[in-house]
Amino acid sequence: MHAVYLSLGSNLGHRHATLLRAIDLLTHRVGPLIRASSFIQTEPWGFASPHPFLNACVLLHTHLEPFALLEETQAIERQLGRTEKTAPVPSAAGTLPRYADRPIDIDILLYDDLHLQTPRLTIPHPLMQQRPFVMRPLQEIL
Repeated sequence: MHAVYLSLGSNLGHRHATLLRAIDLLTHRVGPLIRASSFIQTEPWGFASPHPFLNACVLLHTHLEPFALLEETQAIERQLGRTEKTAPVPSAAGTLPRYADRPIDIDILLYDDLHLQTPRLTIPHPLMQQRPFVMRPLQEIL
């Protein structure tokens, strides 16, 4: 079994219900829930929007390997209404991510003590230390 920490966020629709449904789907398709943080409301990060986020972190145990876990979290996002992932856009400063409102976002933060860097997946999550909406709930369950 592998210990995985995931970050969840929602800023469209019934945010609380969406996060609860995401956690339910994760426990059925990824593995048992060990701990869950409280839900916190935060302002959008990296883009302007009138829609605040509801964020949480969970610790699960899983038999899935990292890329299978990524596929499963993305399938759950699609099932809950997410139509596109964050896409890079060119800028004067180089290629930057383009963030937008979304019904659900699930990010892999930590996977055991694995360090992985590929074009599809980086673990630990490269921006988690810069994001209070990730670090606050993550600290609750570490």
